[in-house]
Amino acid sequence: MVIELIVVGKTTGSWLESGIREYTERLAHYTRFTFSVIPELKNARSLREEQIKRTEGELILGRTAPSDWVVLLDEQGRQPAGSVALADWLQGLLNRGTRKVVFVIGGAYGFSPEVYARANEKLSLSALTFSHQMVRLIFVEQLYRAFTILNGEPYHHR
Repeated sequence: MVIELIVVGKTTGSWLESGIREYTERLAHYTRFTFSVIPELKNARSLREEQIKRTEGELILGRTAPSDWVVLLDEQGRQPAGSVALADWLQGLLNRGTRKVVFVIGGAYGFSPEVYARANEKLSLSALTFSHQMVRLIFVEQLYRAFTILNGEPYHHR
C-alpha cells in the first residue's frame, strides 16, 4: 500500500520538521509513504474564507486520483478508540487491497464542500484540539505506531 499525507502550508518549527522526518523515515520500513505540501495561498489575507477553502480544495483534489482512498483528518471524523483500533482500521484497508490511501490535513479554515464530497472517510485523532502543525507530527507518529502494532513489534506497549 502507498500512503500519502497532503498538508496545506509548510511546516513551521524545526522541532516539528525533525519529528516528522524521523517518523517518515521509520515508516519507510513498512510502506511507501510520501509527504506532500500544498503551498499557502499568496494574498490569502485579501480573500474570503470560502475563496480560500475553494482554492485549497481545488489544489487538494488535483493531487488525488479517482482510485485513491481519501481520508480527511477532521474534527468531525470518526475517532478510533485508541492506537490499536487505528491499527485494526489500517489492517482493514490492507485486507481490502487498497492500493493508495491519501490522508489530508487541511488549512486553517478546513475543507471545501467539494473535498468533503470526494472523501471516502473522515478521521479524528482526538477530541482535543491541536494546531494543524502539530497534527502532522502526531499523525505520522500514530501511523508508525499502527504499523508496529500490526507487526507485533515492541514500540507500542499494550
